[in-house]
Amino acid sequence: MKHFSANLVNRQRSLSLALALICGTFASAQDKSAPEEKPAAPAPGKAGVDTRILIPEDQVSRAAVEAAITKGVDYLVAKQNPDGSFGGATRTKGLNIYAPLPGAHDAFLAGASGLALAGLVDAQDTRPAIKDCISKGEKWAFQTLPNLRRADMTTTYNAWGHAYGLRAITRLYKSAEGDEARRSSLKNLAQQQIDLANRYEDLNGGWGYLDIYDDIRTQKPSGITTSFTSATVILAMHEARETMGVVLDQKVITSTLASIRLQQFPDFTYAYSHGHYLAPQVEINRRNGSLARSQACNAALRAFDDPKMTDAVLSTWGDNFIEFEPWLDYGRKKPVPHESTFKISGYFYYYGIYYFTVSAENLPKEKQRELAKGLARIILTRQEKDGSWWDYPLYDYHQPYGTGYALMALKWCRENM
Repeated sequence: MKHFSANLVNRQRSLSLALALICGTFASAQDKSAPEEKPAAPAPGKAGVDTRILIPEDQVSRAAVEAAITKGVDYLVAKQNPDGSFGGATRTKGLNIYAPLPGAHDAFLAGASGLALAGLVDAQDTRPAIKDCISKGEKWAFQTLPNLRRADMTTTYNAWGHAYGLRAITRLYKSAEGDEARRSSLKNLAQQQIDLANRYEDLNGGWGYLDIYDDIRTQKPSGITTSFTSATVILAMHEARETMGVVLDQKVITSTLASIRLQQFPDFTYAYSHGHYLAPQVEINRRNGSLARSQACNAALRAFDDPKMTDAVLSTWGDNFIEFEPWLDYGRKKPVPHESTFKISGYFYYYGIYYFTVSAENLPKEKQRELAKGLARIILTRQEKDGSWWDYPLYDYHQPYGTGYALMALKWCRENM
């Protein structure tokens, strides 16, 4: 399945320009490398409080985690759309992510709603209002996910919708124990989402989200495969198979794993994309730039029994995340993609938070307990006054998806504290 077109080098050179045109920033392979030490603390804000300073360790408790989960759940219930989905195409700004209408927003809505719904189920809140909210979300999933496709030949954002739809479906299936009819319907929906995602696997193996780098247009995408999108999709597929017994296409899994391995460097950092792997020392490919996606890629390879993915590797990257999280935090809430140091985008943040837990859950319980308190401290500090979590202003999808990620991560913290 490996495919290297004759203009691969030209694609790599044009990647920075393409991202600039879409996102308003350059991710040039010629950028000077930045130092990798911890960033200095920023100056206090107007109120005299530095919001980047973590809460004291003695405030991190199971009770505090439970309280944060409840606030997050209440936020999502209050913000759910009448049709059961979460988020929308409103709250635009001067610089908006490229989104061909209407299909791109179908994908954004599916991804954000899937994450929010998965977070609600993981919260295990038994209040009637929460159960009603989840039921509405499940009905929306059955009505909407079967119709999800790519927006046009330039984008495959639908990969995110299929992946996070699967995350939600898997959790709904677990919660439907004893209801075999409902479970059968959910399993069928999950299998359909897997089959739809397979249609859009890239010719290079794995998945990307953009196909804008040349004039070639193919039935199967031939754009730039990204390591983290590939990991996101096959991790959702793996969880669905382990939970529901759905069938995965082994050819797709094999080619996707090969794509992720191709983008892996010896220290288990990962190239942002196929267009970046020939320049391993550009900022975005270095440890801090890879901090979030290394969690997902390591977890994906571990899920499919890669012999290199030992406890030592996962433990090292868990420690890396806790120690160097301030670099990701510097990019949090910045409105221009890749404008922060190491070309970090705001939307790396809660993605990394969640996939940290997916990776860490493979470790011995003692190590999980150690990491859980450190991660909980970060998440508790970052919760907004309204109960949400968000990292990048993406139309009106950012608070639902950020809150969904955080709730799923806090569920893991709660289990290990």
